[in-house]
Amino acid sequence: MKTVTQLRNMKSQGEKITCLTAYDASFARLLEKAEIDVILVGDSLGMVMQGKATTLPVSIDEMEYHTAMVCRGAPNSFVIADMPFMSDVSYEEALHQAGILLKAGATCIKLEGAHAHTLEIIEGLTMRGVPVCAHIGLQPQSVNKLGGYKVQGKSKEQIKELLYNAQALESAGADMVVLECVPAVVAAEITSAINIPTIGIGAGVDCDGQVLVIYDMLGITQGKRPRFVKDFLADNASVESAINAFCDDVRSGAFPTTEHSF
Repeated sequence: MKTVTQLRNMKSQGEKITCLTAYDASFARLLEKAEIDVILVGDSLGMVMQGKATTLPVSIDEMEYHTAMVCRGAPNSFVIADMPFMSDVSYEEALHQAGILLKAGATCIKLEGAHAHTLEIIEGLTMRGVPVCAHIGLQPQSVNKLGGYKVQGKSKEQIKELLYNAQALESAGADMVVLECVPAVVAAEITSAINIPTIGIGAGVDCDGQVLVIYDMLGITQGKRPRFVKDFLADNASVESAINAFCDDVRSGAFPTTEHSF
């Protein structure tokens, strides 16, 4: 199992971090067999598994259920579990929900945003020994506020804010940060400005690692495919070989290409 220290060392040594989502034991077993660095139990399950329009309705009970399944399937993996929408209404609530996910088997929890109250919660959680992955750029839980699933960091003001937020998250104690739908040049600047790993999704090849929703990279998700997604199953004979191809391409820097970046 990777540790937060090992993941930070991978960044300093220029080794790319591989990450895919999983929501059940079967996929988790395949990811552990492929020796993927990080498994994310994402609240994206609300959309790809439950058929909901957004991630907002996903509950802590559902996240606990899916986290436990993943951890049973991949007991030797570094597992990040998403904190569901409104988990950060207070530090006490965040601490309670983080405890639920850690007791379900997660190694680390993920919180979206970098508002003042979020930074205080991250600082408090890390002081309690809870590893935290932050998430900035496009934040699916804020989709209604953002006006849709849009690329973030296009204006000078947004770029400045993203860089400030990434540095503030590191100072608060976050162990890594997901950069979603951020222009590649901006993500590269953020990656070089902080000492914690950046995990990109639609954020260019210069991030320290890459993550995709497993249903997306296997071509299962119906409808219009996001630009940052590549169907790895299309050129591979099995789910297992598609997962291995993703890992190989991330580690070699072959994915993402400019075709999959903004």
